[in-house]
Amino acid sequence: MAKLLTVKELQAKIAEAEGAKASAALKRQQAEERERAELLDHLTKPSGLSDEEVMEKASIIINRAVENGLMSVQVFRFPHTLCTDNGRAINQGEAGWEKTLTGIPNEIFQFWKRQLQPRGYHIRYEIINYPNGMPGDVGVFLSWG
Repeated sequence: MAKLLTVKELQAKIAEAEGAKASAALKRQQAEERERAELLDHLTKPSGLSDEEVMEKASIIINRAVENGLMSVQVFRFPHTLCTDNGRAINQGEAGWEKTLTGIPNEIFQFWKRQLQPRGYHIRYEIINYPNGMPGDVGVFLSWG
């Protein structure tokens, strides 16, 4: 015959299960924060790619977009915290917003300036989401035509 637990035993069992859930959630959150910190660290350092390597990647992305009938394509996405002003100038469309870029987002802009702008391509950086009403990630878009 199954033993009927006392209310005290039930409460202890529930508290143990809740504690395990909270511990698992905390571990997940810590892992996500670690991954995000690693990503930010990676994005603030030079990519190490040559203009030729970047041009090859850009060509693949642009040609795929054109094959799908598109006139623009998002080529990169990064957290607003990589901007020296947390994306404020981009969000406001202020002149000189490009001076707030750091790391790889700045590399992309400089590559566009050197290699793609002379070929007629346009670039746009824009805040693409607003978690909790605050600027989130920045999307980098190339367009043509």
